[in-house]
Amino acid sequence: MAKKIIGFIKLQIPAGKATPSPPVGPALGQRGLNIMEFCKAFNAKTQKEEPGIPIPVIITAYADRTFSFTTKMPPVSFYLKKAANLKSASKEPGRKKVAAVTKAQIKEIAEKKMADMNCYTVEAAMEMIAGQARSMGIEVK
Repeated sequence: MAKKIIGFIKLQIPAGKATPSPPVGPALGQRGLNIMEFCKAFNAKTQKEEPGIPIPVIITAYADRTFSFTTKMPPVSFYLKKAANLKSASKEPGRKKVAAVTKAQIKEIAEKKMADMNCYTVEAAMEMIAGQARSMGIEVK
C-alpha cells in the first residue's frame, strides 16, 4: 500500500547550500518534516553541481512525516543571464535591450532544459527560450 501524501512543497534552493533557515526551515516545519535530514540529503545530491546555482526542488510530504524530493534543472532565466553575462534583466524589456545571445547558445540551453520543459522538439524549446529572452530584454541574434 502506498503512503498517503499530505502535500507538495516547491522551493528554489542554491546548490549545496540548503540550511534550516528560511525558506527551507519554515516550509518543512509546517508539515512536521525533519529539516536537517532534508538539508543533508539535498546538499549531498547537489554537491556535483556548480555551487550556488538555483535548483528548483519539489518535496513530497507523507502522512507519516517522511518525505521524498526531486530536483530539476536551473531556471531558463539563470542560463540566459549566464550566457549573456548579466547580473539582472532589463528594467524595460520591450524598449531597452541589455544584451544579446546567439541561436547556438539558445540551442545549448534548450538541450539542457528539454527534460523540464513542456515540449517535444528542440526547435519548440528554442522558441520558448527565445521568447523568455525577449521578455528579459535580451536580443536573439
